[in-house]
Amino acid sequence: MNQSLTWLNRLSAGDAESEFLKCCGSIAWARAMAQARPFASHKEVFTKAEQVAAELKTEDWLEAFRAHPKIGEQKAAKSQTEQEQRWSAQEQSAVHAASVDTITELTSRNREYEARFGFIFIVCATGKSPAEMLAILQQRIDHDPETELQLAAQEQRKITNLRLRKLLTT
Repeated sequence: MNQSLTWLNRLSAGDAESEFLKCCGSIAWARAMAQARPFASHKEVFTKAEQVAAELKTEDWLEAFRAHPKIGEQKAAKSQTEQEQRWSAQEQSAVHAASVDTITELTSRNREYEARFGFIFIVCATGKSPAEMLAILQQRIDHDPETELQLAAQEQRKITNLRLRKLLTT
């Protein structure tokens, strides 16, 4: 068994939940993942993560979204651990090289999006340029709320997957 799995499996339930919360800000998701231990393989972790995500309710997704800073910002609505802050900064690193105009437009469109849907714009920013993220935001802002919630949840799942990989390699 991988050393990171051994570590994860040996954590107390509370500590495991805290570690999983770094990957997805939904308490229901983190608690279910902590209770699903022990895991025999990384594949089992990722399979269970998807199974648990499939069972989340709207409020669970909204809670997870609140754990993220807005694209182009440093601070989430909900407090983040130092590790979560580092991961968010890495995931959004391309935004720091964006022009002032692009940052201004992202900020403006983020506000519009949040006013329309009641939650922040969620996109898996890893590997995307600021212009790509802005284009995605502009494309999604005209969706109906149910469609947009589903798309945001899909993006959250991508982020969760990336963060699980980081958790299992640290």
